[in-house]
Amino acid sequence: MTIFQTVADVRVFSHLSAASQTSATEYLASARALLDELVRTPHLLAGVPLHRVTGGYGRTLLFGDGRISVWALVWAAGAKTVIHDHHCSCCFGMLQGSIREIWFQALDDRRAVVSGGKMRVQGDVACMMPNGANLHQMVNDETQEAISLHVYGFDHEAHASSIHREYERVDQ
Repeated sequence: MTIFQTVADVRVFSHLSAASQTSATEYLASARALLDELVRTPHLLAGVPLHRVTGGYGRTLLFGDGRISVWALVWAAGAKTVIHDHHCSCCFGMLQGSIREIWFQALDDRRAVVSGGKMRVQGDVACMMPNGANLHQMVNDETQEAISLHVYGFDHEAHASSIHREYERVDQ
């Protein structure tokens, strides 16, 4: 399934899907290189109808097969995710605007404390595997919407999202 044919050659995503079967290092390097290229492409999603949610974030599937899914996320001002980890690889790049990524350290399977963070601005790319440091929350603190591209290592028809567990923030 893809609607990305209007903005990029689907073979690029098929290549990335095939790379997901290689080593984690090779796959993450491929995903990072692709996202680095895509976030530098002006008007990448021009003409693509993107799902928007007032006060939240909307997801639009751009490409998906049995191994990876590529999504555009449109973040309204004030939008934020739950604190979560992933059951799969998670790579994202900022196409427009900025999002604050807050990192967490798990205390157990449901509670976590803040361990750091970074403002992700246009052009930034980040990649993580599910067995690494991947517990985070994304927040649009800005007054303008932001758009990010996400590449997840999961079949969008088998899973509703990439989230493995949700956590509650504990302040210490």
